[in-house]
Amino acid sequence: MATSVPAVSAQEMAELDLALSVEFHIDLSMLMENAGRSLAAQSAVQMGATEGKRVLVMAGKGSNGGGGMVAARHLHNWGARVELVLSAYTSDLKDLTARQLGTLNSMGIAAAREVDSDTAGYDLIIDSLLGYNQKGDPRGKVAELVRLANDSGRPILCLDVPTGLDPDNGHPNDPCIRGSQTLTLALPKKGLLENSAKPYVGDLFLADIGVPLSLYRKFGLARSVFETDTIIPLEV
Repeated sequence: MATSVPAVSAQEMAELDLALSVEFHIDLSMLMENAGRSLAAQSAVQMGATEGKRVLVMAGKGSNGGGGMVAARHLHNWGARVELVLSAYTSDLKDLTARQLGTLNSMGIAAAREVDSDTAGYDLIIDSLLGYNQKGDPRGKVAELVRLANDSGRPILCLDVPTGLDPDNGHPNDPCIRGSQTLTLALPKKGLLENSAKPYVGDLFLADIGVPLSLYRKFGLARSVFETDTIIPLEV
């Protein structure tokens, strides 16, 4: 397990994302695709297989939700029975996220606002509701979906940060997803490593989304942590 990867605050992660766009011309659609494919790959590992598996993807209106939709596309292509539920109306989705939804719709995957009451039938629930910009208690539909996932008793894989968990201090807001695993992106967020976060993060993994090594060096990494794989476990 990697133990020497620096953790970052939400503000530092926002600055890294900006540098990717301005300095390296790596746009959000590329990052979203890399994140979503990694999420699908980790889903396959967590389930042990994809063919015939029933997966619920809970997606928010922003980039985190778009990453979940990319994962839904790949899992569908790998033989999983994917169901998608949105925390927002389609008219409120961010542009790139709406584009991902359009792709899923063309593949025959429709988005719903309600979840099948038989949550025990899911092999995996993917939490892609809120990312590292979240603050305070989840509300409305987001809170409803968090509670539904927690009450399901099914394995939950969180993208980047469990919904409801403060990315900086690890405080679990009310409600907060209790993840079986969390796949964080580029660099771990500081809150994920706090003792208070452990019951909500589960096993922590780090995914390569295409950050250049020269940018990682600004955070003290002299060499890539992804030399052997694009997803690595982190010791917490």
